[in-house]
Amino acid sequence: MSKHRQWIVLSLLLLMLGGLIFAYKVMWLGFPVMPDLTSKAWTVQVRLEIQPEDGPVRAELKLPSRSRGFTLSRENFISRGFGLTLDEETFRRQADWAIRELHEPRTLYYRATIIPETGKRRFASRPRNPQTPQLEEPFATALAEIVANVREESADTESFTASILFRLNNTGSDENIKLFLSETEESREFVRLAQKLLAGAGIPSLQIHGVMLQNEVQRAGVRTLLAVYDGEDWMLFDPVTGHQGLPDGFMIWWRGDEQLAEVSGAQLQDVQISIKQSFESALELAFERVQLKNSRIGKISILQLPVQTQSVYEVLLLVPIGILVIVFLRNFIGFSSFGTFAPVLIALAFRETELLKGILLFILIVSLGLFFRFYLERLRLLLVPRLAAVVTIVVLLMTTISIISNQLGAETGLSISLFPMVIIAMVIERMSVVWEERGALTSIREGFGSLMMAALAFLVMSMDILAYWVTVFPEVNLIVLGIIVASGRYTGYRMTELVRFRQLAGGKG
Repeated sequence: MSKHRQWIVLSLLLLMLGGLIFAYKVMWLGFPVMPDLTSKAWTVQVRLEIQPEDGPVRAELKLPSRSRGFTLSRENFISRGFGLTLDEETFRRQADWAIRELHEPRTLYYRATIIPETGKRRFASRPRNPQTPQLEEPFATALAEIVANVREESADTESFTASILFRLNNTGSDENIKLFLSETEESREFVRLAQKLLAGAGIPSLQIHGVMLQNEVQRAGVRTLLAVYDGEDWMLFDPVTGHQGLPDGFMIWWRGDEQLAEVSGAQLQDVQISIKQSFESALELAFERVQLKNSRIGKISILQLPVQTQSVYEVLLLVPIGILVIVFLRNFIGFSSFGTFAPVLIALAFRETELLKGILLFILIVSLGLFFRFYLERLRLLLVPRLAAVVTIVVLLMTTISIISNQLGAETGLSISLFPMVIIAMVIERMSVVWEERGALTSIREGFGSLMMAALAFLVMSMDILAYWVTVFPEVNLIVLGIIVASGRYTGYRMTELVRFRQLAGGKG
């Protein structure tokens, strides 16, 4: 590959890598792009009332498992006196409570926090082909006729299922459907009948039970959907309306034709499901998803570091953004300064002193430092001792200003020690050299340019959204690096040059 094109490839790779990591964390893990955003969460509680009988008691409760659109964050069990075991599989979870003997009524509780989930995932395993139902006459003949008629009027599994459900909910003059419905009394038997008719056509189906997560406190009821497998994926249907798709706010709880709760050795008096909506920090919920998914990419954040270390990196990660501002101001605008990245370090100091007060303090220290620097010039000191003397003078000036500020009751001067001492000393040295070689006007202009670049870098670095991004999305600096590399080959005119040479450009035209 040509060396002239390597910078293009490198900048594109950096931009793509940083952008992909950022998009993955936002779209898949649910990291909020803006700070202080909240996200919905639901607390789901199941209450089992048990009336004792003689002998050991065992209670079984189906637990929420893999679902689309939601995931289980935290769960708690309250079962005084009962032993608890969990039976967990990929698509099936169950809590088993047991006690040797129960002398009084007891209430068991299960509570879970449900949070929104990003992405789409399978909610049931690949099924086997169902066996054709073995029915007696006249049901066998009726089943065959229903399947044959519906097959002629449908094109695929989706339309076949929709037609079956439509016929079940609109019997009309179809005597075959009426024959089956005559022995159907409960809603669960209605769903089983739909499964039986689908099995007659060789179509796998499954009952899906869940609850609707609403916007207020409610006592929820279990709702059953019909899942049909088309050879590639599951499709969901409402057995009552025939509508396809997962309803908004529907959380899948368990699969199959089993009950939500079953008790042996006692009587199950009542089962209540309560749901309460709340709002939690979207960032905290995103980190919970990271832990649940054990995502290594999601752990790329300084918030995973110890608290005492985070404050240091919150500042360091802003430096590349300040450097990008300096690159833009120098290469595209045409600002001049003393040193390349000294303005960035000065901008960091402005974070403690505030911008206006920091500029005044900077001008004061540099002005006094120049006065002493010109005096040292007369002593004809060597370079290293002269620089050491300037640094010492800067330190003494900082100390003096801090003491005077404290006595005057001002706190701004107390932050002056945070200015980079060596950088200021080098600015004073460089400014004095330019003053002697190129004149006072050039020296003041470059000093003013350094100060303006530091002020602009500070304004950008102090944006809350950027501070949030570099903290939660450190990969943003890969994008910054890609932009810096991409701009590194720019050799065109700067804006200040266009202003300087506008007369020549006009004369040429």
